[in-house]
Amino acid sequence: MNERATRARAAIDLAAVRSNVRALRSRAPGAELMAVVKADGYGHGAVPCARAARAAGASWLGTALPEEAFALRAAGDTGRLMCWLWTPGGPWRTAVEQNIDVSVSALWALREVTDAVRAAGRPARVQLKADTGLGRSGCQPADWPELTAAARDAERAGLLSVTGVWSHFACADEPGHPSIAAQLTAYRAVLAVADAAGLRPEVRHIANTPALLTLPESHFDLVRTGIGIYGISPAPEIGTARELGLRPAMTLEASLASVKSAPAGHGISYGHHYTTADDTTLALVPLGYADGIPRHASGSGPVFVAGKRRTIAGRIAMDQFVVDLDGDTALPGDRAVLFGPGDDGEPTAEDWARATGTIAYEIVTRIGGRVARIHYDSAPEPTAPAAAGSRDVGGIG
Repeated sequence: MNERATRARAAIDLAAVRSNVRALRSRAPGAELMAVVKADGYGHGAVPCARAARAAGASWLGTALPEEAFALRAAGDTGRLMCWLWTPGGPWRTAVEQNIDVSVSALWALREVTDAVRAAGRPARVQLKADTGLGRSGCQPADWPELTAAARDAERAGLLSVTGVWSHFACADEPGHPSIAAQLTAYRAVLAVADAAGLRPEVRHIANTPALLTLPESHFDLVRTGIGIYGISPAPEIGTARELGLRPAMTLEASLASVKSAPAGHGISYGHHYTTADDTTLALVPLGYADGIPRHASGSGPVFVAGKRRTIAGRIAMDQFVVDLDGDTALPGDRAVLFGPGDDGEPTAEDWARATGTIAYEIVTRIGGRVARIHYDSAPEPTAPAAAGSRDVGGIG
C-alpha cells in the first residue's frame, strides 16, 4: 500500500458498482443505460467504474467535459460515449476523430462541429439538446425549429449524424413537482419538431437517476444514471440507498495519527469551539478540508472510531480533525471511517449530507486527490463481454 493510502484512502468496491448498474437497468428494461462517469466517476475513479459499468451492461458512458471523454478513449474504451459541456473553441475535432457523441444546443456549436468535420475528414456524431425547462444549456423552444433544420441540412450533406435528441429534468428528485409533467410535455413537443424536420435519432433521452426510479414514462430509448451507479440515493424523498436496492461503493477511512489523554476543560482545535467536559481520550484523524472534508461539518460530522459512531470535536482544519473518544481506548493506526455502506454502524455519505446541509453528490465528489483511491472487488465474477446493448460497441480494455 502506498504512503498516501496508509494515511487516508477511499476504497471503492467495483462489485457494488456492477450490482447498482444491474439494479438500475432492471428498473428500465426497455431502455439502454448510460453510466455517467463525469467528475472522475463522482470521485470514485472514472476508468475503473466505467469498466465495471460496461461489464454490468451499460451500453453508453457519459461525461461532462471533452477531456473526461478523451481519458476514457485513452484507457481503451471504444463504445458509445457522449460528452455535453462545450464552450466555443473546444476540441471538437478530437471528439469527432475519436467517435465521441457531442452535444449541440445552438447554431454556433453546430457551425464549430461542421468546421471540425471538414478538418477531420469524417462525419460527427451529434446529439441535439433542448431546454425543456431546466434553464441551463439546451436550445430554447423558439429556436429549436431552426436548429433542427440546420442539423438536418448538415446530415444530408454527409457532415454529421444526429444520433440523439435529449434534455434534462430540473426537479425529478422531487416526485410530484409540477415542472416534471411540464417538461415531459415540452420534450415530446421538441421530439415532434425534430421528427417533422426529418431527424431519426438513435436515442431519445431525458431521464436521469431520479426519473429512472420514479417516472417510467420518461425512459424513452436511453436512461442516464450517475449518482445511482455509485450506490447513493438521488434524494431522501425517493428513498435511501438500501430502500432502492443500491449499495454505496465508496468507503472513506483514515488511520488515526495520534491518540492521547486530555484533562477536562481542554480546548480543541482552532477557536476552541469545543472544550472537553471531562478527562478523556482524543483521537486525531489526518483528513481535513484540503482533502474535501467540509469545514462546515465542524462539530457535526459523524465518524466511526473505536467501535462507536461519534461526532467531530471542534473545527476541521486543513489536514486534520479531532474526535473525542469519551475515555474509550484506541491506538495510533486504528481505523476511522467517515462514511461507507453503513453495514457495521459507520455513517453513510447520505448521513454526512444531512449533517452538513448538502447533498450526497457533493460529499463524494469533493474528496480530493490527496486521498488515495483503492479499487477492489468484493465479489469477482467471470470475465464478461466488455460491453452490452443492441449495438456493436466495445468496452474499456
